[in-house]
Amino acid sequence: MPLDILPSLLKESKTKIVLLIMDGLGGLPLVPGGPTTLEAAQTPNMDRLAAEGTLGRSIPVRPGITPGSGPAHLGLFGYDPLQYPVGRGVMEALGIGMDIGKGDVAARGNLCTLDAKGNITDRRAGRISSEEAKPIIESLQSIKVEGVKAEVQHVKEYRFALVLRGKGLKGDIEDTDPQGTGAKPLAAKASNAGSKKAAAAVNEWTKKALKILAKQPKANGLTLRGFGGDPALPTYKDAYGLRAGCVAVYPMYKGVSKLVGMDVVKFSGESPTDEFAAAKKVWNNYNFLFIHVKKTDSMGEDGNFDGKVKIIEGVDQAMPGLMALKPDVLIITGDHSTPVKMRSHSWHPVPLLLWAPELAFRDEQTRFGERACSQGGLGTLLATDIMPLALAHAGRLEKFGA
Repeated sequence: MPLDILPSLLKESKTKIVLLIMDGLGGLPLVPGGPTTLEAAQTPNMDRLAAEGTLGRSIPVRPGITPGSGPAHLGLFGYDPLQYPVGRGVMEALGIGMDIGKGDVAARGNLCTLDAKGNITDRRAGRISSEEAKPIIESLQSIKVEGVKAEVQHVKEYRFALVLRGKGLKGDIEDTDPQGTGAKPLAAKASNAGSKKAAAAVNEWTKKALKILAKQPKANGLTLRGFGGDPALPTYKDAYGLRAGCVAVYPMYKGVSKLVGMDVVKFSGESPTDEFAAAKKVWNNYNFLFIHVKKTDSMGEDGNFDGKVKIIEGVDQAMPGLMALKPDVLIITGDHSTPVKMRSHSWHPVPLLLWAPELAFRDEQTRFGERACSQGGLGTLLATDIMPLALAHAGRLEKFGA
C-alpha cells in the first residue's frame, strides 16, 4: 500500500509505534483440540495487552500461500510482496554490510551435509556453529569466476551470502536447494534468457566450492536460494513519514529493514531482554521501532514444541521492559506461521494483537492465542493492512476525501 494513498494522508504526530515480531509465531495443535504453542505458553503480560487491545489474524501474502521470511516481512512493512519481489539473498547480504549495487546478484547460502552419493543428509550441516563455519566460508573467498567478481561472507552458523558483480547479470535464477533431504543439490537454472550468464557463473562457483568443501566432515556441500538484486523500494520516511529503527539479531532481518530505509540498531546480546534494552537506548531517536525475535521460528522448524513455548514465555517475561517505554501503538504478531507439527513455514493465518489504549476498540478476547485471535475484533486481514492500522491508531493519518 505505501505508494498509493497513504503519503497524501500523512500528518505529523509525536506518537511512537512498535512492531514486535516473533518469527514463525503461528502454529497448530499437535493433536486435535490441543493447544498451540502460543496457547500453551504462560503469557500474562501479553494476555493483559490482549484484554486491553484488539485481536485478529493476518495473511502474509494471500490465502493458501506459504511465504518465505523475506516476502512475509515486506508484507508486514506494508509492501505487497507480489508487487515488490525481493530475493532473500539481497536481504542477507545487506544485513551483514555487503553492498548491493545496480546489476549485482545476491543469494543466501546454506552449508549442508552430503553423503557419498552427493545426496543431502542435513540441510543445515548439523546447525554447525559460527565458530566452525566462519573459517570454512572464508576458504571459499579464493574462488575465481571468469568475467564475474564473486564475494562471499559468513552470516551466522551455517548461513552465508554470495554476491556476484559484473556486466550483464540478472538474478532471475531458481534455487539450488531441493528443500529436503535424500536429494542432490540442484543446478542453478535461469528463469529467462537475461539471467543465463549469472546462472552459469553460479554453477561454476559452486563446482569450485564443492572441491574445497569435499573433506569437511559436516559442511561438505552447499545450497543457494533467494537470488535477486536491489529492488529500490520506497523508504519508510517517504511512505509513512516515519523515522524507523530496527532491533534484530539475525542479519537477514537487518537486511530487509535496510531495504525500506530503517536504521539498524547495534547492541550486544540476543535475548528479548537485550533487544528491549537496546530499544530503550534509542527510544528518543525514532518514532517507529521494528523488533524481531527469531528463535520462535527456529524451534518450530526443529519440531520442538516445548522449546517454542519457552521462547514465547521468555518474550512475555521481558515485556515489562518494553512497555515501560510507553509506546502509543504496539503491534505483536509473527511474519508467518511455523507449526511444530509441520516443522516448516505454513500458509496458516498469524495471530495479531493491536494495543493502542487511546484509540483501539476493545473486543471481548482476554488471551493471546490462535483461537482467541480467530474471534477478535480485527478479523482476518492481509499483512499489508497492518501499517495503515498502526498509523491510524497513532493519529498519523488525515481524513480521506471531503
